[in-house]
Amino acid sequence: MTANLLSPGAAHASPAVQYTNPLAAQRADPHIFRHTDGYYYFTATVPEYDRIVLRRATTIQGLASAPESVIWRRHTSGEMGAHIWAPEIHFINGKWYVYFAAGRADDVWRIRMYVLENAAANPLTGTWTERGRIATPWDTFSLDATTFVAGGVRYLLWAQQEPGIATNSNLYIARMGANPWTITGPTTRLTVPALAWETRGYKVAEGPSVLQRNGRLFLTYSASATDANYCLGLLTASATADPLQASSWTKSQNPVFASNTATSQYGPGHNSFTISEDGQSDLLVYHDRSYRDISGDPLNDPNRRTRVQKVYWRADGTPDFGIPVADGVTPVRLMSYDTPGAAVRHWNYRARVESNVTPLADSQFRLVGGLSGSGAVSLESVNFPGYYLRHRNHEAWVERRDGSALFAADASFVRRGGLAGAGTVSLESVNFPGYYLRHRAGEVWVERDDGSSAFRGSASFVLE
Repeated sequence: MTANLLSPGAAHASPAVQYTNPLAAQRADPHIFRHTDGYYYFTATVPEYDRIVLRRATTIQGLASAPESVIWRRHTSGEMGAHIWAPEIHFINGKWYVYFAAGRADDVWRIRMYVLENAAANPLTGTWTERGRIATPWDTFSLDATTFVAGGVRYLLWAQQEPGIATNSNLYIARMGANPWTITGPTTRLTVPALAWETRGYKVAEGPSVLQRNGRLFLTYSASATDANYCLGLLTASATADPLQASSWTKSQNPVFASNTATSQYGPGHNSFTISEDGQSDLLVYHDRSYRDISGDPLNDPNRRTRVQKVYWRADGTPDFGIPVADGVTPVRLMSYDTPGAAVRHWNYRARVESNVTPLADSQFRLVGGLSGSGAVSLESVNFPGYYLRHRNHEAWVERRDGSALFAADASFVRRGGLAGAGTVSLESVNFPGYYLRHRAGEVWVERDDGSSAFRGSASFVLE
């Protein structure tokens, strides 16, 4: 279930959301769409590549156990007969549409993009009508169609192999035509995989997805082979620029989301975006594997699984995706109540309070059951699993659990209603009752509550 750790508090931090990963085993290329009917709709690639599945729930976590329906199966011959990949579900002009890629039964690598339509209010019912192939300027390998609206105009984004360019796929954009399965006007090539991290194993740019915030369009895409090399890149454009002009977009020179050995997450990619139940947090939806080494073709390995985690926003309005977090409950940040924008982070293992933390994972902690026993919580570092926030000589450190009873007690806290009032949380030491985690002079300490408003402000946090 999703746990609301506290009621929405200080305006400078969006409330914490917690989910348990993975959300769905053996489901790749995940797409979650939140509709106005109060449901989240979830579709993804199945390892058999033979059908399109759909499930819905009123919460993100509820999708994990929601019944799954097969809404369409591949043809037994001809077009749409093989490699049913990367379905996405969208609601456009009062109808449901599913975009997907498929090969031919007699030529499985002749991958093209196709569209299904359903006029029912609930897409798990009604009839799915095949609207055919999306025609693009070239009849070549093409996949991963998605759509978004900017400035009142609907666009189609996709990946395709362009004649004369020695890559597996590049990213393209065009304006949508009179219906959601046609494009019109010029087609623009947005990016070609050329950087080292885009060309490992294969030269790939695919799986585009758009997040619109802070006056900008953020277009994520997946790059390189679909093994542990798979990662996310980012293109950024001003919301007032013409997205059909390649010059409107700036490519980040490094991946924005990649494999992480510490958290045992490999090959994160083919993402989509959705929003939390309270409407206040953007969520990154993606797949990855829990192991690095794959025997044979990665496409034959069935164990890509769907995961979700919060997107954070930097002070400059750009997204920070952090790292793919470890399996289990997703983390939170402890944002200072009296120093807006500052978060608890570790630096050389010492706990500090800083703004604009880089890397983000230094300021992320998993709230887990207290190491000292029931009734308490402990804070496990996201990028140093097995390391916990603990006090030593009244100083707060992030250190590796050593198995001792002393460490367990030093790293356990009782979560209290915030000393500063509603919407905040305070953490009281288990083995020093009346002592709280607080910041002072830029560092974090465990000190006795002296009853002052200054102490109580510095010992109160908003979980983000």
